[in-house]
Formats: sequence, C-alpha cells, structure tokens
Amino acid sequence: MIDLYTWPTPNGHKVHIMLEECALPYKVHAIDIGAGDQFKPDFLKISPNNKMPAIVDSDGPDGKPISIFESGAILLYLAGKTGKFLPRDVRDKYVALQWLMFQMGGVGPMLGQAHHFRIYAPEKVEYAINRYTNEAKRLYGVMERRLGEEKYFAREYSIADIAIFPWTRSYENQGINLAEFPNVKRWFDLIDTRPAVRRGVQVLADRRKPMDDKEKETLFGAKQYEHR
Repeated sequence: MIDLYTWPTPNGHKVHIMLEECALPYKVHAIDIGAGDQFKPDFLKISPNNKMPAIVDSDGPDGKPISIFESGAILLYLAGKTGKFLPRDVRDKYVALQWLMFQMGGVGPMLGQAHHFRIYAPEKVEYAINRYTNEAKRLYGVMERRLGEEKYFAREYSIADIAIFPWTRSYENQGINLAEFPNVKRWFDLIDTRPAVRRGVQVLADRRKPMDDKEKETLFGAKQYEHR
C-alpha cells in the first residue's frame, strides 16, 4: 500500500494520475496547503522541503518502507517499481527524461509564476505579469514544435506526458489561447480522455476552493520562510 500525501494541485495531479495509470493501491492523506498542513513536523519528516506531494511505500525496493518527496522523483520511483510509462529503449528513455526535466525546470516553475502574478498576487505587477505570460507562451511554443513531430513527448505515452499535462489544464489562467497551439490542443484532448487521467484529477477535487486572504498568507506569506 502507498500512502499519498497530497492536495489537488498540478504537482499533486501528476502523482494521482501515475498511481491510477499503474493501478497501484493507495491511501490519500490530504495536505491542506492553505491551512498550513505542509509545515507540520510529521509531514516534514517525509517532505523536508515542506512541499506536497510525497509518498510512503510500505513495500520499498528492499521490502522495507520508503518515503519519496518531489513529484518528479515520485514519478521515476513508480515507473521503476512497476516497469510502466518509462520507455525501455535507452534512447527513448532519455528522451522521456529530458521532457520530464523540461517540466520540472521550466513548465512547473514558470507557469506557477504566471498563475501567481496573474491570479493570486495581492497587487498587479505589470512587469511580472508580462514576463511570465510571455514565458508561458514561449514554453507552449516549445511544446507545439515537439508535438508536431511526435504523438507524445517521448513518442509513446510516458511520465513526461503525465508530468506536463496537469500544468496545461489551467492554460487560460496562464494567458494562453490553446487554439493558437493546435498540436498541443490535439495532445491535450488525447490525454484528457484517458480514464486514469480523469480519475486522477478528481482526487480531492471536492476540497478545492478559492483561497481566502488567510490561506494566501499561509501559502505565500512570511510563514513560508520561517526556519524549521
């Protein structure tokens, strides 16, 4: 059994989808990031960077429990555990890993900043909005070119697609008109129809709601930077 510590965010959805795709049994533990659950000592023991998601697998590689934090690392762990969604061909495997790193280093951080400054920031900073909206469009352009070459990012459906897809679900909040990126739209619609993807994005969906000022302060304010 895998214990999943998560919240319905793009990074959480990545792991929800992977668990559903791999048909692994898991138990959900809600980490309400607006309430500050990510700062609790028990959670910090398995996720020292106070970020969700994280997992604890009671049946680790040596038969003993193992905890994993960072969503990209979790995807790699689950791919290794099940032998699924990471190409066996060596060249194709490294193609998938490149696009996974593209998500971890570019898509996630940059689209996250676009969300923040366009939607959540207490004041509208034109420079920041323009910077991250333009970067979002650039990243969608990179994806558009790649998906004009292949059906999926690594030719076959893989952890690269599982990692990138949740971040594209809020394209309108990123200032993106998906009609301008027809290859991305084709890929998006294809991924969106997968039953495991549909199930994954519904995990804790009933807990998602607009954040109030107190929750925004917990998530974006001084509490985030306290020494622990």
